[in-house]
Amino acid sequence: MAPRPYWKGYLKLSLVSCAVALYPASSKSERIAFHWLNRDTGNRLRQQMIDGETGEPVEREDRVRGYRLAKDDYLQIEEDELNAVEIESSHTIEIESFIPRDEVDPVFLENSHYLAPDDKVAEEAFAVIREAMAEEGVVGVGRVAIARRERLLLLEPRGKGILATMLHYNYEVRDDHAYFDEIPDIAISREMLNLAKHIIQTKLAHFDVSKFEDRYEKALTELVRAKQAGRSVDLPKLSRPQNVVNLIEALRSSIAADKAGLQRSDLDAERKSKSRAQSKGKPAGSSLKRAQTAAASRPEPKRTEPSSIEAARASGGAARSNARASAGSARKRKPQAR
Repeated sequence: MAPRPYWKGYLKLSLVSCAVALYPASSKSERIAFHWLNRDTGNRLRQQMIDGETGEPVEREDRVRGYRLAKDDYLQIEEDELNAVEIESSHTIEIESFIPRDEVDPVFLENSHYLAPDDKVAEEAFAVIREAMAEEGVVGVGRVAIARRERLLLLEPRGKGILATMLHYNYEVRDDHAYFDEIPDIAISREMLNLAKHIIQTKLAHFDVSKFEDRYEKALTELVRAKQAGRSVDLPKLSRPQNVVNLIEALRSSIAADKAGLQRSDLDAERKSKSRAQSKGKPAGSSLKRAQTAAASRPEPKRTEPSSIEAARASGGAARSNARASAGSARKRKPQAR
């Protein structure tokens, strides 16, 4: 089934306009949903609008919206009066300005939609607007009225279409000073900073959202399947993290745990290699010895230009050496040569 548009109208740049459709870029339909039931009968419950004074249900045709003027004093607004309120952005997304993408503070980003031409006639004008933004390296800012509210839109080329991200207005975003100003300035020792930077260096990666799993959704799925099959549900008891008292020891323990994890990964990879080699009739050697040799001989990253993750790893090489030297001095034992 083709996706249904969230909104239809026109995209306008000066005197150039084209018919477009706006589609949600994300969906929550695959999430597990629960309904409220009567525990005794198992029947599904339904909600009703109840008069706050009489306690009687109010039918749909008797409901009306109201704007509160004072306590127990409301101004009634009819649906046809609301529907009569129209502004230009009710039907048209007019691009008002073009800005560099990096000037948009992420705190203003709300949710994303896909903007696409709505018919064959609109395709050429749509492509012109999209390609002009792409070649100039800018994004557009426009407005659209949806669900009785005018919303800011950030428009940026994305493949053959345009990504339209709704933005918060300035009055909607809270000032971070209210939350950050009372955080005191902390004097951080170089040793602790180097240890923390070492942990960061070992966890540098490229962002790949497919590697992240919704673990809560998975747990809910297992719960439903277990109850459906009549099996008992064993829920693990997880301990809550606590504030660290000895921060530097916690950092050292984190590094040790990361090294142990790397060695386990090497052993797992070696076991798989051995299994594949044996299935082909080839010797695979000692798993433990080769894994230890691989871990011990892993070279330090080389310093390169800071234009990639490899550069970030290289720039942390000296920090890791300092961290190991400081940690070794604190433990009063001679650091091993690499």
